[in-house]
Amino acid sequence: MTDSWQSSDSLTPERRLEVLNLLNRTESTLGREAIDEGRRRIVVHGWRAEHWLQYHEGLLVNYAMATGTANAILEMCGGGIDEDLLQSLLEHHESLDWWTRGSTVPVHAQCKVMRTLQLMEVALPVPVVDVPEGATLHNFEPGRDEDAWLEQNNAAFAHHPEQGAWLRSDLEERTSEPWFDPSGFLLLEIDGRLAASCWTKVHELHPDRFGEIYIISVHPDFQGHNLGRVMVTQGLEVLRRKGVTMAMLFVDQSNVNALALYESLGFKVVRDDRLVHFQRG
Repeated sequence: MTDSWQSSDSLTPERRLEVLNLLNRTESTLGREAIDEGRRRIVVHGWRAEHWLQYHEGLLVNYAMATGTANAILEMCGGGIDEDLLQSLLEHHESLDWWTRGSTVPVHAQCKVMRTLQLMEVALPVPVVDVPEGATLHNFEPGRDEDAWLEQNNAAFAHHPEQGAWLRSDLEERTSEPWFDPSGFLLLEIDGRLAASCWTKVHELHPDRFGEIYIISVHPDFQGHNLGRVMVTQGLEVLRRKGVTMAMLFVDQSNVNALALYESLGFKVVRDDRLVHFQRG
């Protein structure tokens, strides 16, 4: 019989390796990420969070992570929902938001879908839109461009729940990761100001070695001038030159303008990820 779920605010080195091994095995089985990149980073670096683990005959068989206190945000390895874990969580939190990845949302009295993220993919190459006359495209330079990029990106995502309030420490954590490559981080300057950016990423360790539009944004002062199309296609061209043949990105289903742009470039929706809200009964 599988043991009940247990929680801890930190992982011992041994448990951290158990979780990473479970995430890796799950990703090999599913052919996709087992958990959000930010949560994986918490495990990799041994940072504190609300870790939930389930064992069977001494082996780790399930893992989930919750962050936040007043309204916890949780994701389980593999992206599903476990009813026993849900009941345990609702004993600790009056409400919680649970990310599901391509899973069927269960019928539940206290269940409400709050957001839907769509995973989109496109085969490369795509036609590249030229940089506007008078604009300058260059690569992000660590130690020089952090403040300008934070101002531009935070302005573009001022009302976004994850990307609108980045600190310099958030940026530096990611640019210190082994996967970071400044040649895939494009900045567009107009009249001495950073107008737009496209940060790409190559998933080198994935069997399919695909590319990702990691973050793309246009400063509000420069929106309405086709810069989103310019930056997406320039970013995809960078990925193509690195030998990537397939690229992906995530977009909010409610962002109709971005969806229209991506669809016009050939992106297709391949998965829906939903943020499901549960309230203690």
